[in-house]
Amino acid sequence: MNNWTNKSVLIVEDSSVQRTHLAGLFKSLNFGTVLEACNGVDALRVLSTHGIGMVDLVITDLDMPHMDGIELINHLSDRQLTKHLIVTSARDPRMLEVVESMGLDDAGMHLLGTVVKPVKITDLLTTLQRADHIISHSPAILDPSRFDLAELETALEQGQFIAFFQPKIEVATGIIKGVEALARWRHPEHGILSPLHFIPRIEGSPLMEPFTLAIVGQSLRELVNWHHAGLTSIKVSINLSAENLANLGFIERLVSITNAYGVEPESVIWEVTETMVMSNLSQCLANLVRLRLKGFGLAMDDYGIGYSSMQQLSRCPFTELKIDRAFVDGASERPNRLVILESSIDMGHRLGVVTVAEGVEALADWGLLQELGCDIAQGYLIAKPMQASELLDWIDTNRVRLQSLAKRASVKNSV
Repeated sequence: MNNWTNKSVLIVEDSSVQRTHLAGLFKSLNFGTVLEACNGVDALRVLSTHGIGMVDLVITDLDMPHMDGIELINHLSDRQLTKHLIVTSARDPRMLEVVESMGLDDAGMHLLGTVVKPVKITDLLTTLQRADHIISHSPAILDPSRFDLAELETALEQGQFIAFFQPKIEVATGIIKGVEALARWRHPEHGILSPLHFIPRIEGSPLMEPFTLAIVGQSLRELVNWHHAGLTSIKVSINLSAENLANLGFIERLVSITNAYGVEPESVIWEVTETMVMSNLSQCLANLVRLRLKGFGLAMDDYGIGYSSMQQLSRCPFTELKIDRAFVDGASERPNRLVILESSIDMGHRLGVVTVAEGVEALADWGLLQELGCDIAQGYLIAKPMQASELLDWIDTNRVRLQSLAKRASVKNSV
């Protein structure tokens, strides 16, 4: 963890008891400056009178007199008065969900987390560790518009777009069941870039089809290598775009390239989102049926965030239901997330499809997934996306850990 000796924190809390409690926690973590305010108005006054300008961290309650937490957050963002933010509340957890959806990172202020009161030292340590990750691991996001189509086309021709793979683990056993292919750009100057840097420019352009086929080809080639290495049950999941899915000729090319690599269709799962299907409903539905008839698996990605997810799930031949991380991460602590997660898993089981939880990062959420009978889990608790060459070593290194995770939850359930 960072050395917080030279860091400053402002605690904004109308309850003197809670404020004193938080001050004690931050002092125990050796924060150099611990400021206190009883509401939003007082917080702005404190920042002004102390003359310190920006503080490293603000932790604020939502429900306060004179100026509530939401209004204070807007002031902090507009005036750039803090780098990091933690929000607390003892009210309806859905209010904290609203804060998480406000897009504060876009305004240059990192929301480290939302915490239900009373705040425990473990909650505080978890959120502060996110600050460490942001500072030490997050590269600056480059404006995607800086890369024109000519540069992206050159990158495609030179094979700079590569597939990374994130393991998908059976929750009950800890055994790897598949991987999801995730595109990355090995940029000669900027290093490995995430899809945020190039997908917005490629989508809707003539490059979308060759780009997708390049990722598909790499994924199938690596799948063949893994099967030859003994991982015969592993499957690869590959994302399709809306324009891919609506193109009848493109579907034929997917079938051809799969046959060319000698891969059985049931070893490939095509992932699509509801918004993709809705963009060209009749053609997308027809192509989904055609892919399923060929024997491929189909996954509804980001389930739960669309306006008619249940309708799409009922009329599309999906074999896998991927529950969005928004309903998985923190579900063990948020009753509203738990309700949606539980109902999604139950619905998947009733429809006879495999349920996959995305964004699994906490042990408590992993244990909850086992209790609810979720089939597959994917997320940083298991593994970050990696290059194909790393997968076999990762399996050897993590086999015992993953089996222990599965055993830990099963032992808990038997007690």
